[in-house]
Amino acid sequence: MTVRGVLGRHDFRQLWIGDGISRLGSTVSMLALPLVALNALEAGAGQVGLLTVFESLAYLLVGLPAGAWVDRLPRRAVLLAADLGRAALLGSVPAAWMLDVLTLAQLYGVALGVGILSIFHGAAYQSYVPTLVGKEQLVEANARLEASNAVANWAGPGAGGLLVQWLSAPFAVVLDALSFVASAAFIGRIRAREARTPVSTDRRLGREIREGLRFVVGHPVLRGITMSTAILSLFGSMSGSMVIVLLSTDVGLSAGSIGLVFGAAGAAGLAGAALAPKVTARLGQGPALVTAVAVSALLGLVTPTVREGWLVWCFAVSNSLGIACAVVYRIIQVSFRQRLCPPELRGRVNGTVRFLVWGMMPIGGAVGTGLGAACSPRTALWVAACGALTAVLPLLLAGLPRMRALPDDRNDRPAADAPEAAAA
Repeated sequence: MTVRGVLGRHDFRQLWIGDGISRLGSTVSMLALPLVALNALEAGAGQVGLLTVFESLAYLLVGLPAGAWVDRLPRRAVLLAADLGRAALLGSVPAAWMLDVLTLAQLYGVALGVGILSIFHGAAYQSYVPTLVGKEQLVEANARLEASNAVANWAGPGAGGLLVQWLSAPFAVVLDALSFVASAAFIGRIRAREARTPVSTDRRLGREIREGLRFVVGHPVLRGITMSTAILSLFGSMSGSMVIVLLSTDVGLSAGSIGLVFGAAGAAGLAGAALAPKVTARLGQGPALVTAVAVSALLGLVTPTVREGWLVWCFAVSNSLGIACAVVYRIIQVSFRQRLCPPELRGRVNGTVRFLVWGMMPIGGAVGTGLGAACSPRTALWVAACGALTAVLPLLLAGLPRMRALPDDRNDRPAADAPEAAAA
């Protein structure tokens, strides 16, 4: 049987399968590493929380230089090194536990190391996709990749919980390590090699980082989208730091019920990935981005109102729909950035965007935790929900509601209701 679309491309299929396996394995470690700290090392809540801080801290430490380094290297080699490196780091946890030498310091080092390698992997990964599929199939390719992510988020937490129960937390981490080995095996099967651009003899890291920053900040549409995404990341992290606390303490949901709520959101993400190409074709790229952000932010106002009874179901539905909108937004804006950016700058541009966007996560998490402790989790969630409403402003100021087709080149004028776009 002939496979059509991007999955018919051998090289993209290897990337897609490998990425899906590693994402599923990573959802196990999201549960397993904190449980290793709690159960095997008897860590306190604050010590466990530092695991997340160390992993997200990597975005602030190496987010910008990682993109510049990725542009100097073959992206396939970077992906392989990042996968194998993460496998080795995670594999050290059960090995140290069996030898009775595991410490919290090692767990923090593993979290930071995995975070750093994930940044390199992400910058190379998003830069590599256009090489494998071409501009005309980027939306479909990113939709396929987001679908894999949604499946992992949907099935992973439940499967991870069972594996931790059956195998114990340290041995469950082994599965994540093996998933990265499997990902490396599939990426190793990719046949395509990137055409190397001429390399300047005067390459300086600071200058290369500035080139990536200038590209992102200098393009009005890309700048507006990046600002909007950074705002969503900031206030989304504020909400994420307190929503489970609210559901568990104020609302009184069990761990299983909370898992079901967020499992439904993962299924909604899968639906969003499937609908993204259709929504883009129907509304146009600019209006689809604005609509996705606006609807997602408005749905977020439901979160601080959740209480016992039927309001829990309202939250579950609104959260799921918000995730679906977020996936649609992510597919469109990542595809736009990949089309817009010249190959020799992709690593730096992706690294810059990730630094500006994901660097907001530790800040938002810290602010949300502080507000929750000083006032209440519900107060923190109200601040986060109202703040997220401002994410639509950079898109409006950049004129995206009028752009059925976003520019494909840095020097292109945005297509605002062009006749050929309107006929699409």
